[in-house]
Amino acid sequence: MSQPMTPAAVHKQYDEAMTAFRRQIADPAARVAFGREADAFMRECARGVWHTDQGLTPLHVEHFNAIYAKGNPVPTALYWELASSVESYAGFVMPNFFRRLVQADLELGRSQSRRFVDTFTLMLLLFAAVDGKVSEAEAGFVNVCADSLSAYCDHCGVKGGKSGLDVNEFVARRTDGAPVKTGKPEDEAVSPAPAKAEAAGKQDETPAEPEPTLEELLAQLDELCGLDKVKEDVKGLINLVKVRKLRQEAGLPVPPMSLHLVFMGNPGTGKTTVARLLAKIYHVVGVLSKGQLVEVDRSGLVAGFVGQTALKTQEAIDKALGGVLFIDEAYALASQDNANDFGREAIEVLLKGMEDHRDDLIVIVAGYTDLMGDFIHANPGLESRFNKYFYFEDYNGGQLAEIFRSVCKKNGYTLDEETDKAAAEAFQVMYDRRDENFGNARDVRNVFETAIARQANRVAGMEAPKKEDLMALTVADLDLEGGEENSQKEGG
Repeated sequence: MSQPMTPAAVHKQYDEAMTAFRRQIADPAARVAFGREADAFMRECARGVWHTDQGLTPLHVEHFNAIYAKGNPVPTALYWELASSVESYAGFVMPNFFRRLVQADLELGRSQSRRFVDTFTLMLLLFAAVDGKVSEAEAGFVNVCADSLSAYCDHCGVKGGKSGLDVNEFVARRTDGAPVKTGKPEDEAVSPAPAKAEAAGKQDETPAEPEPTLEELLAQLDELCGLDKVKEDVKGLINLVKVRKLRQEAGLPVPPMSLHLVFMGNPGTGKTTVARLLAKIYHVVGVLSKGQLVEVDRSGLVAGFVGQTALKTQEAIDKALGGVLFIDEAYALASQDNANDFGREAIEVLLKGMEDHRDDLIVIVAGYTDLMGDFIHANPGLESRFNKYFYFEDYNGGQLAEIFRSVCKKNGYTLDEETDKAAAEAFQVMYDRRDENFGNARDVRNVFETAIARQANRVAGMEAPKKEDLMALTVADLDLEGGEENSQKEGG
């Protein structure tokens, strides 16, 4: 076996290839969807590659955490988490952003989705090579996934044909651990990711995209549906930070102030989205050096053995330095039933980290309103550090409908007047009947995913579906009767 590639090398090749491809996407909605969803999809595919070959090692975890593009959250998986997810890998699922790429190609007469298949294939080969070899089983998995994407392009009528890239030619190994084509002299051998990145770079000579400005980030905040009070609170906080900075520059005294926040509200109300925007805003105004968001919950901080929780929590803090550590369902750390619960150890390490890195770390804790109050009062240190509270209200029926329309538009689906009206009425019923399990925007996403699955089954039965057929969602696709029946069952 050859020497495996370092995680830093894998990250560099991945970031360069994915960033270069993203810049070439002509359709704005497709470009945004790609930037938002691609990393998570590619990490899922890495799990699939490693599932076929087994033999997971701690080095695989380091490589997994290196799979992210610049500007996106850095993954924080631990060995047991990755091992469990690799073991339970359920199979390849085509991502929504690829469907949007295909739709954009059909609208613009381009073939960027086919070019993505090449990039995708080379990235999977890169993941397969992290242990120093590409096995036949891994190559077979890569072929199946790439063929699935190519077949979808063929079905939809994207111009061009299947790539001439032969995955099996990369099974042989070069002495530095990078996959090579067989039958070639060593000086002709190439590592797949750099080759693709270089080719993409030649096609795209545009400069790197600048970081978003404060005005652009505030515009993104304003575009979020609802959340009027939260938006007002965020802007007030920004003004406070800006004025503090001006006072510092003027040599005036600046009283101590905690920027750590408590987000209270039900699931699906936009807490994570706002936290991610805040991280970037804090970076732009000079509060944070990087502006990334690291999202964890109890399982990301607490271990099951004495002494391990401190290490796990410290790891999360280290990854969040320069940005925001977002702790969802933070109340789960403060168990009132067990005084020896390891969650309390996590809280102590967290408080120390907040003190040690008070100039370059912001912590946001989030969860249900009532439970978050209990959490803050569980430790005097929490009360002193968290004194700013943002309340996220449930979305009403009209806002749920607006979110649904937005999701449909971003993913290339259309609603006629009848379907739009039926959806709005259904979301109003959903809101009126809400209980403690109400998921807000998450419920909207579930409705959308169910609708596109039903639409796919309907369109697949057509002899020659047109572009309009591929885009249209109908009342039947919404499954309103089934949704109502399920609501009644849950209510009963």
